[in-house]
Amino acid sequence: MKTLFIATLALVGIAVSVPVWAHTPLLSCFDEGDGSVTCEGGFSDGSSASGVEFRLEQDGKILLKTKLNAYAEVNFTKPELPYEAIFYGGKGHEVRINGGDIF
Repeated sequence: MKTLFIATLALVGIAVSVPVWAHTPLLSCFDEGDGSVTCEGGFSDGSSASGVEFRLEQDGKILLKTKLNAYAEVNFTKPELPYEAIFYGGKGHEVRINGGDIF
């Protein structure tokens, strides 16, 4: 009986944690070479990130707050360093990319 309880508890734990793994936020940003940057968002389970909040911050100030377009992209004029591109897909689903890491 104890073994069955432990096995059931393990299966419930796996079932509850799999959706967390399956919905990891992803953000990729690249310098367009023309003074602008494009960022693309998504989720590891293939879910669309269209409409997800995107922010551009510099020294704690919000330079841009928008939502990813129908293609889950956003394009913006590249600010002076330092800055961060932030994909906010909800609590626990945030990705931050330092502007110095965008090429």
